[in-house]
Amino acid sequence: MSACLLGKPCRYDGKSKPNPAVIALDEKYETVAVCPECDGGLPTPRIPSERVGDRVMNAEGADVSEFYRRGAEIALDIALEQGIRAAVMKARSPSCGKGCIYDGSFSRRLVERDGVAAELLIKNGISVYTEEETDKL
Repeated sequence: MSACLLGKPCRYDGKSKPNPAVIALDEKYETVAVCPECDGGLPTPRIPSERVGDRVMNAEGADVSEFYRRGAEIALDIALEQGIRAAVMKARSPSCGKGCIYDGSFSRRLVERDGVAAELLIKNGISVYTEEETDKL
C-alpha cells in the first residue's frame, strides 16, 4: 500500500493522504507500506514531479527518472519477496497512479497512463488498485 494513504507524511508536499478505506484494509489484512519515491531516494518534502514521455521531470526541469525507477524496482522486489498479489496505490501519482496520471505539463491535466511503480507492478502480474477502487478488492 502507498504509505501516504496510511497516514505517513511522505508525499512531495511533506503531508499524507490518509484514506479511511485503505486504513480499514490495513487493519483487516497483513499489508506492507511503501513509498516508491522515498524508497528510490527522494527527500520529503520534494519538488513536484510528473511523467514526461519515458522520463519523470520535476517542476524545475530536473530529470528525476532514476529515483522513480529505483523506487519502482524496490516496490516490486518487496512485493515478490512477500508474495503480494495486489497493491493499493495513490491515484494520479507519477509513481503510484493507475489508469490516469498528470500529463507532465504541471497544469493538473490528466492522461491515461500509469505511474512508474504501478506500471512495473502490473507488468509483473500484481493487480494494482487506487484508493478510489477499494470496493473492487
